[in-house]
Amino acid sequence: SELIRGFLLSGMPCPSSCPPGLLALMAPGLALMATFSLPSQAGDRRALPVQKPPGVKGRTLILLDVNTKSPVRIISENFLSLQLDPSIIHDGWLDFLRAGLLRTPALRVPPATASISGGKAPAKGSPAGSRFPPSPPRRLGPRHDIVRSDIALDKQKGCKIAQHPDIMLELQREKAAQMHLVLLKEQFSNTYSNLTLTARSLDKLYNFADCSGLHLIFALNALHRNPNNSWNSSNALSLLKYSASKKYNISWELGNEPNNYRTLIGRSVNGSQLGKDYIQLRSLLQLIRTYSRANLYGPNIGRPRKNVIALLEGFMKVAGSTVDAVTWQHYYIDGRVAKVTDFLKTRLLDTLSDQIRKIQKVVNTYTPGKKIWLEGVGATSAGGMNNLSDSYAAGFLWLNTLGLLASQGIDVVVRHSFLDHGHNHLVDQNFNPLPDYWLSLLYKRLIGPKVLAIHVAGLQRKPRPGRVIRDKLRIYAHCTSYHNHNYVRGSITLYIINLHRSRKKIKLAGTLRDKIVHQYLLQPYGKDGLHSKSVQLNGQPLAMVDDGTLPELKPRPLRAGRTLVIPPLTMSFYVVKNVNALACRYR
Repeated sequence: SELIRGFLLSGMPCPSSCPPGLLALMAPGLALMATFSLPSQAGDRRALPVQKPPGVKGRTLILLDVNTKSPVRIISENFLSLQLDPSIIHDGWLDFLRAGLLRTPALRVPPATASISGGKAPAKGSPAGSRFPPSPPRRLGPRHDIVRSDIALDKQKGCKIAQHPDIMLELQREKAAQMHLVLLKEQFSNTYSNLTLTARSLDKLYNFADCSGLHLIFALNALHRNPNNSWNSSNALSLLKYSASKKYNISWELGNEPNNYRTLIGRSVNGSQLGKDYIQLRSLLQLIRTYSRANLYGPNIGRPRKNVIALLEGFMKVAGSTVDAVTWQHYYIDGRVAKVTDFLKTRLLDTLSDQIRKIQKVVNTYTPGKKIWLEGVGATSAGGMNNLSDSYAAGFLWLNTLGLLASQGIDVVVRHSFLDHGHNHLVDQNFNPLPDYWLSLLYKRLIGPKVLAIHVAGLQRKPRPGRVIRDKLRIYAHCTSYHNHNYVRGSITLYIINLHRSRKKIKLAGTLRDKIVHQYLLQPYGKDGLHSKSVQLNGQPLAMVDDGTLPELKPRPLRAGRTLVIPPLTMSFYVVKNVNALACRYR
């Protein structure tokens, strides 16, 4: 009875009847995050506070330059990753995956990552044709396993795309809506049902990943325990042998949020025991030729509070060298009580930075240099809230999350979720892109993996005694994606979050002075304002042209030397063309 966790997919896949264009155009920018750095510290999260000089009311001019000689960080080309929830097995979407509605021939770029994960319940497996014992119920909540894409894309040639009649899609949507209510009821009642994963289900999942040019990471169920509280690996071994017999190229993980096991099975697992469980899994993998060199990730702990940090320390002492990357997850706020103003609070935005430092401190103590992945992140927990966590306002958290993670050296981030039963997803149940989808799409199109330091000229605000300045204008810079052939190598992309309720003006200086700039300004579209689920790019609403075609994302050219005017409560990207930055000329 194995718990299915995540499958990272090359590009940003779409569930079921997702138009091919959605998947196609998420991939072209697999070089992903733009991030920022101030003059003094590359990893400093602080943005650009500037005081208004006397007599210049509301017209403070910020002078901005970028260090173009060398990057301060180089992030994985798989940096931006996504999730699809394993509930697709339960609610019927899996057959639509297998039919090929999520496959697209347009994945023609090096690997980016996305994930199918969420693990609302444990999976009961029968990979060898026999029925395994059911696993204990799993808590409904964030479950994340991530994946890298390193399968040759030409394998898609042997995969045929099947089509479903529209009536079947409509029936499937109705079934998924009913399952959504069931999952919410389980969540709020804290009682959870099992999820059965059969050999046929695994075959369908792997077929989908393989034909999409993706690599699969599978999280085994860690809730099977022996009387002495050690991990019972008998079921996992059966699944490993079955997968090996099919020559499935899979990476592995064990469990999810081990800090919550007491809630799930009535007994906790400490860090030392968890480390021994991972060593046991690594030994199993080494016994099977197909997986003797497979990647292993974990322990995917929850928010690093005191008890969770203690668990991570115990794990790292025992098994820090066993995993290929250390994983954890972060959700900003309880989705059941969130308000739109919460997404504008700089204090909330900065909570992630503190968590990064806590995780890095433990990891670097025991295994210096070990890669760290944020393997599950969303604006809100508890499935999110309609018209909030799926609205324009949630984009401030998402954009800032990418900036903080890249600037502080986190190798991969997995967004929860591409599609699931809640409201943290990137597309809705009709597969229409939501605001964070368009943000992620622009990332992939415009931003490469090299992080650049920014330099700002202007009067700095002086904090009052005992008060911390939390900046509402946040600027990040990267080399422009090498995969975007609209811009020559050496170009630079800025992205900017303005949480002020007034516009801000930025004058490009130094190496950026007198360069032509392309603006990509995202604003809410429609009467709902920050609650809107639609966005406009440079004043033009973004929507699918048809079921299979994304709109053209046209920039607004700005003349050389023009001041950048950042409207209030907006997010924007600026490509500074032909800078010929030394840091950006070569990959």
